[in-house]
Amino acid sequence: MNRYENLANVLSDRIEQGLYPAGIRLPSVRVLSSEHGVSVSTVQQAYRVLEEKQLVEARPKSGYFVKDARIQAALPAVCRPTQRPVDISQWDQVLELITSPHRPGVVQLGRGSPDVTAATLKPLSRLMGRAGQHQNLSAFHYDSIYGSEDLREQIARLMIDSGSHMDASNILITTGCHEALSIAIRSVCEQGDIVAVDSPSFHGAMQTLKGFGMKALEIPTDPVTGISLEALEMALEQWPVKAIQLTPNCNNPLGYNMPDDRKKSLLRLAQRYDIAIIEDDVYGELAYQYPRPATITSFDEDGRVLLCSSFSKTLAPGLRVGWIAPGRYHDRALHMKYITTGASATLPQIAIADFIKQGHYLQHMRRMRNQYQRNLCIMTDWVMKYFPCGTRVSRPQGGFLLWIELDERVDTQRLNRLLEEHLVQIAIGSIFSASGKYRNCLRINYAQSLTAKTERAVQQVGVTISQMLENC
Repeated sequence: MNRYENLANVLSDRIEQGLYPAGIRLPSVRVLSSEHGVSVSTVQQAYRVLEEKQLVEARPKSGYFVKDARIQAALPAVCRPTQRPVDISQWDQVLELITSPHRPGVVQLGRGSPDVTAATLKPLSRLMGRAGQHQNLSAFHYDSIYGSEDLREQIARLMIDSGSHMDASNILITTGCHEALSIAIRSVCEQGDIVAVDSPSFHGAMQTLKGFGMKALEIPTDPVTGISLEALEMALEQWPVKAIQLTPNCNNPLGYNMPDDRKKSLLRLAQRYDIAIIEDDVYGELAYQYPRPATITSFDEDGRVLLCSSFSKTLAPGLRVGWIAPGRYHDRALHMKYITTGASATLPQIAIADFIKQGHYLQHMRRMRNQYQRNLCIMTDWVMKYFPCGTRVSRPQGGFLLWIELDERVDTQRLNRLLEEHLVQIAIGSIFSASGKYRNCLRINYAQSLTAKTERAVQQVGVTISQMLENC
């Protein structure tokens, strides 16, 4: 972490702890420079970071001041899903989201894609081109079924920040995180098995369960601390659950980071009932805090956690490069990899490995974390400004997805239909439930640069919701 980032974190902590109340004038640039033994430019950079996070504001000829405390919307309520295994539905709605055409002028608020326009990704484009030149014919051959050794070593180094110390030989490269989750599920479960999932949950993982003829057992999930361990324990006592699948860091769609003590308790539950944990960490690198939150895998001593991730959310989804660290299920996972896609595409693996080795990845991560955290503040303000009173909003700790709970009378599937004529699309809440709950919820993406056009789209969503309520 750079000096200015360290200083920005110190000042941010002081603001959050109330040591610097709203409206108070902060120490001058020269005072902080002397106090912390850093240059004036370092302090100025730190203040710019805090301005981007909307924690401070600069007043001409007066200095920097703590911004007035923001009024926070209420958090989404903890849903109480029926605690019994269910067959997964919602495929038609998921298909509509992932196949909707990119019509000119449509503002896509529902997709789970990162911003791929950042200048910090340009070196990756150059490396892709270089890897594909005729001098480097290795890019046109099958790679090992395990994936590029070079890339696996770089992933192992990156995962040290999450507390996970693993050897490259324990990692398999996959075609995106979706394949990693598919391999993980088939490595520990069979047709007819029951898998416990956090609720709301990533629709892709649930549709994978559906495709393999498995049932989902939805567990109530808190928007701050994650899956309810009490409800999970009751479910494990009552049902023959084969595995637990969840996203504990920068959760999709709620955005929380599960506290470490609860991760350890979850692992102890899995050990007591001798079941596997399938951990989706695809957003973990995008946590706003530093160091990034630990994985459940980092506390695992008997290899029962299958850790899945990819570069789809941190770099670009079109790369289709993911990975799995399957623990004790390595041999089974390798067979599942072989019978699905075999070796993954070679060229992007070469480029990503070089991108990381040359230091571009960490630079890109710093930029995107700052951008997404800044965009979160702006998007939350727009939702509070344009949506009806009583709207509940999540408080993501990382990533770029916002979960919104509306009045129970609002059906977001109908809302999405009404928004079509205004060239706006959202992700409806029911696709994040195995049984179609959360019909009054929606997910919004705030990854892209937020423009006046984006604000108008959010405003239109709010207006349409208000009209629906008026007609109820």
